[in-house]
Amino acid sequence: MSAPTAGTCHDELVVRFAGVSVRRRGIPVLDDISWQVGRRERWVVLGPNGSGKTTMLHLAGARMLPTCGTAEVLGHRLGRVDLRTLRTRVAFVSGALMRELRPSLVAREVVVTGRHGALEPWWFRYTDEDFAEADRLLDAAGIGQAAARPFGVLSEGERQHVLICRALMGRPALLLFDEPAAGLDLGARERLVSRLGGLAADLDAPPLVLVTHHAEEVPPGFTHAALLRKGVLLAAGPIEEVLTGSAVSDCFGVSVSVGREAGRWWVRASGEG
Repeated sequence: MSAPTAGTCHDELVVRFAGVSVRRRGIPVLDDISWQVGRRERWVVLGPNGSGKTTMLHLAGARMLPTCGTAEVLGHRLGRVDLRTLRTRVAFVSGALMRELRPSLVAREVVVTGRHGALEPWWFRYTDEDFAEADRLLDAAGIGQAAARPFGVLSEGERQHVLICRALMGRPALLLFDEPAAGLDLGARERLVSRLGGLAADLDAPPLVLVTHHAEEVPPGFTHAALLRKGVLLAAGPIEEVLTGSAVSDCFGVSVSVGREAGRWWVRASGEG
């Protein structure tokens, strides 16, 4: 169970879980989770496959309801608010979203749909200013040259950057990432980590929550970490206190050493040079 972050007032929280559990067919996916995210915090959630990380992110994104406990997102209690309206204020970047987008849409069309969280540009009317903002976001991400290219022919790394631009297009109050580096090669992964590090350092950026299996994918500037195993939150708090060799070893069930160099974390099996 995570303790409240020191100095964080209730009205500064964007996510608050209190005793939250999620059960499917009677089997606990999340078990008695208490966790909170402050407005200026950047979180990473680490854990092995099947630990409940994506379910935890879906709750934070108002995409599902807990089986029991209290879950609040952006000051609204889930179960007492229209989830469809609340979701428009939370941006979600995931592989599932990538697969839902029509491959023939060009990159700037994908980005502009983020204004209303749509999947197709014809669902809403967009102005010249909207498309200019989409182009600006693509330029800022270093992929302006891809603006007119079909989403389906872009590289995996380019598509992830387009999805981040799409997320920012809606000016969200909370930004969630579900394993964005999965399947990327080394160069694409490092470019993505750099981009996320830039967001973490931006004081105007919304709170961030990143789910990953790998500490090496945690960008510089992330402030907090949570360790999840078999639906149980083993630890949560300031990243330096959570990402320790003993805690990460307990989480993944293997003895590891953990360190940080030049703002980047590394994990290796204990005894390796």
